[in-house]
Amino acid sequence: MAILDVDHRGPVAWVTLNRPEKLNAINDELVDKLLETLDILARDDDLLAMVVTGSGQAFSAGFDLAEDPGEHNADSDGWHRILRRDVAVTMALWEFPLPTIAAVKGWCLAGGCELAMACDIVVASEDARFGEPEIRYGSGPTTLLMPFILGQKKTNELLYTGDTVNATDAERLGLINRVVPLSELERSVTELASRIALTPSKVLRLTKLAIKRAYEAKGLREAVNANLDLSAILNSAAVPEREAFTEIVRTKGLREALAWRDGRYGSPL
Repeated sequence: MAILDVDHRGPVAWVTLNRPEKLNAINDELVDKLLETLDILARDDDLLAMVVTGSGQAFSAGFDLAEDPGEHNADSDGWHRILRRDVAVTMALWEFPLPTIAAVKGWCLAGGCELAMACDIVVASEDARFGEPEIRYGSGPTTLLMPFILGQKKTNELLYTGDTVNATDAERLGLINRVVPLSELERSVTELASRIALTPSKVLRLTKLAIKRAYEAKGLREAVNANLDLSAILNSAAVPEREAFTEIVRTKGLREALAWRDGRYGSPL
């Protein structure tokens, strides 16, 4: 089974994260494949839009904590190398030259939430939930896009608590564009992508470039790079909660570790 599926539907490419048994958690293999695929599609002259989605019940639960390189006790330089690749795949999606749509269902967390935020438009089903819960075990967001999407106050709340928001609240906050029933998600995204694909390629490319440059003029890229440096320091620091989380993963499994992590905050995600 391919870890990433690409389905060309006329001028629209559907890219599907395909680790349903892991809620499409992002591992090294998926990062490599997604970087390779985005590079290929970016040079496709027949393409006018791209959809990113997940197979099974979720968009993506984030980076695969069961394969957490933190178990190797990397120093800040080691973490910088590890996290740089994770940032690169999110920013490759941000930099994609044509309009991108995230079709989100179920969990959309941490690195998965960052992938969705890197897309130009997000359409979500009613069961979707968004957030960056990695703060709850002593880590933090890898690609700091949320302040540019939500603004300071709500970003502060979500990144200080690790709480998640449902699709209705995500739409109200401006994190996503629209909410649809799960049964209508694919049809709604297909219709939207088809409308976008009516616009000439050159117009789409230059319009996206202008929008991207506007956000980068506000400091988006500088903020992402600064956060990468700080995240490397954070992940190499001795944080008791992260050490406890890692030990529970090792001895009891990821499910127990997640229950311990979220139980400390008094409620599930």
